[in-house]
Amino acid sequence: MHAIEFDHVTKVFPGVVALDDVSFSVRPGEIHALVGENGAGKSTLLNILHGVYHDYSGTVRIQGDAITFRSTHDAIRTGVSKVHQEISLVPGLSVAQNIFLGYEPRRGPFIDFDEMNREANELLSRLNSPLHATDSLQGASTGEMQMISVAKALFHNASVISFDEPTSSLSSAETETLMGVIRDLRSQGITILYVSHRLDEVFDIADRVTVLRDGRYIGTYETSEIPRQELIRKMVGRDVSTFAKRHNKRCFTDEVVLRVEGLSSHGVFHDISFELHRGEILGFSGLVGAKRTEVVRAIFGADRFTDGTIEFKGETIQIRNPIDALRYGIGLVPENRKTEGFVRYLSNQDNIALTCLRRFERIGFIDATKKSKNAESYVQRLKITPPRIDFPTDTMSGGNQQKVVVAKWLSTDADIIILDEPTKGIDVGAKEEMYALLEDLVALGKSLIVVSSELPEIIGLCDRVIVMKEGQKMAEFSHEELDEERILHYSMEGTDI
Repeated sequence: MHAIEFDHVTKVFPGVVALDDVSFSVRPGEIHALVGENGAGKSTLLNILHGVYHDYSGTVRIQGDAITFRSTHDAIRTGVSKVHQEISLVPGLSVAQNIFLGYEPRRGPFIDFDEMNREANELLSRLNSPLHATDSLQGASTGEMQMISVAKALFHNASVISFDEPTSSLSSAETETLMGVIRDLRSQGITILYVSHRLDEVFDIADRVTVLRDGRYIGTYETSEIPRQELIRKMVGRDVSTFAKRHNKRCFTDEVVLRVEGLSSHGVFHDISFELHRGEILGFSGLVGAKRTEVVRAIFGADRFTDGTIEFKGETIQIRNPIDALRYGIGLVPENRKTEGFVRYLSNQDNIALTCLRRFERIGFIDATKKSKNAESYVQRLKITPPRIDFPTDTMSGGNQQKVVVAKWLSTDADIIILDEPTKGIDVGAKEEMYALLEDLVALGKSLIVVSSELPEIIGLCDRVIVMKEGQKMAEFSHEELDEERILHYSMEGTDI
């Protein structure tokens, strides 16, 4: 008997077939990876499994029984739980209260806190977590919050747990801890569905892997038997390198468009200085906690800095907020696109127009035709899928959401675009498209600052790289000097080799 069976599952949204006759099964007690490009249907399939969507055709079986979940609570009661990519916990509650939220043990009309804390500590101990039931969430790391989410699943006696991009915001140490926990769950007979764009993780932890492409089932393979490049070909339908690399001639000039001197923010980062040239891709590398994001947010005016100067094309400028940055032609594609990159519930054309509404004004009103034409040009240019300007941005895949955010800044004709983790949570095919776009932008004379935690991306894309550690600039390398060992050394040690 299979733990999970998807039998001819089809899900249609207005104008889009998200899943097209998908059938495959998952064995009991295995770690089963689910891979595919953004928009392949992975999240839609998980949402069906967990009772988010129930208006679909086909059948889903758990332990041989056909299920008709009408809500996520139905799924949880049946032993099907999910650990989300974006952790949703209540900061004001204790660890135990978050684990038991909505299902607290009772003593008469009152919550039995002693019983709740005792059970929570047992669950945390089972996960080898250093957290305790009465701990506050304040100051908890992303990895610790991830463990609380796993403890919630165990509390509900889950026999099936899905993990959706669980390591996208974790450090390498936290990732290693989570991998150990997932292996322990498998040894306890729990079935794991694991969705990730990080193929290293898939090959390291999964027993089998299922590929979806354009909403269709491509195949299920033993990870020990399928070569990495073959798996990628099945995901994208073509050969694609897993590493970023430049295809066009480097085009940076001697002209300095941005000069940062002694930029500091008390207690955050200190004495950051660099130059950015026209047509250059300047990379910022470092480990989690290096404060790269804080530096670029300060340059953009999203965060305050206490000391230092910023020069734009030779002129010292004051950037107090993002409006000032926009005035000087500086844009920021933020790391967290969902909360900072676009407005939920707005359409693609409305999100793309957010930074440049004045361009579409006519006699005090917005010219809807001009706004639509602008969006249509970027939907075609960036190959946004589905190619509809009226489509809600929030419902699209991560890679296509990222393209909308990039289009928003391209609409301003910004000279300098800062991209913070531009390929985070997007698949290899979408990454290839993003890399090509960055090359197109510098060829047009734009200058880019790219913050990335992926060393192959930093090494393959950038003309120069600044390495940071704990808020300080440790080293700066030209593209000829770049190699993984050198960057890692300065990221971790911060001293000369």
